[in-house]
Amino acid sequence: MSTPANLKYTKDHEWIRVEGEVAYVGITDYAQSELGEIIFVEVETVGETLEEGEVFGTVEAVKTVSELFLPVAGEIVEFNSELTDKPELVNEDPYGKGWLVKITVSDASQFDGLLSAEAYDSLIG
Repeated sequence: MSTPANLKYTKDHEWIRVEGEVAYVGITDYAQSELGEIIFVEVETVGETLEEGEVFGTVEAVKTVSELFLPVAGEIVEFNSELTDKPELVNEDPYGKGWLVKITVSDASQFDGLLSAEAYDSLIG
């Protein structure tokens, strides 16, 4: 499993990467492998401002549905519309083409509470 060092992670297996004014959010390689084949991604919170830890959508796999939690407070500004027709991108490229949403971050200090790649690797063992 890969855990890129340039990302921050949550205990709920989401990752976040800041690029200028926006941040990308997705699920980790570990999470997608545990879920199995992803068949649907639902995000109905575009345009909403959510708090850290709030549910921003769901990922449906063949055997289960899992809620998605926002790593830091922010406004959901875009859903990765490519996932509508190709949800398997989350399995194939969780840190690249399989990103879920873009957000504008409300409180950058919340990044201090997120896990480094090393800490996340320790969490998942």
